[in-house]
Amino acid sequence: MSLFSRIKNILAKPEPPMPEKSMMTIGPGDVCEISLVTYQVVGRTQNRQRSLIMLTLQDGSDIRYLTIEERERTVYAIYGPIDGRLDSVEEVPTIIELDERTYHLEEQYSGFITAAGRTPFVQGGEQYVWQYQSDDMKLLRVEWQDGRFMLYEGEDVLPADVRVLRGS
Repeated sequence: MSLFSRIKNILAKPEPPMPEKSMMTIGPGDVCEISLVTYQVVGRTQNRQRSLIMLTLQDGSDIRYLTIEERERTVYAIYGPIDGRLDSVEEVPTIIELDERTYHLEEQYSGFITAAGRTPFVQGGEQYVWQYQSDDMKLLRVEWQDGRFMLYEGEDVLPADVRVLRGS
């Protein structure tokens, strides 16, 4: 090794440390904990217009979905897929009765999403979403993209119950 290369190595700046992963930056391959249950992130969809991310989580054979939306504060909700069907995107009702629970339309929006990993919708594109809430604070989410509906039932999660365990 020459004298100049030794001096160069001494004066070289060290590589900056990798930034820590947060819930807004994790993706497939990372591990997180929600309400004391550990999940591996296997998919991620993102709607940049709304600062909304939906993570596909897997714990063994159990699949769950975590939505993270940055508003005045970061809002988390965890969902499980449910069987259901709607006939047309033009006929999504404002009130849905499901298993003796009545859900009322809270908000409706659309936007372009990007997808990575294993997600309900294989590729990104224009997606329509209807968010419902029942009187007992349960949530219902209806998504439509490329002629396909997905329905999810869930609940809000406290920010203190959500954390990143290991980033890839």
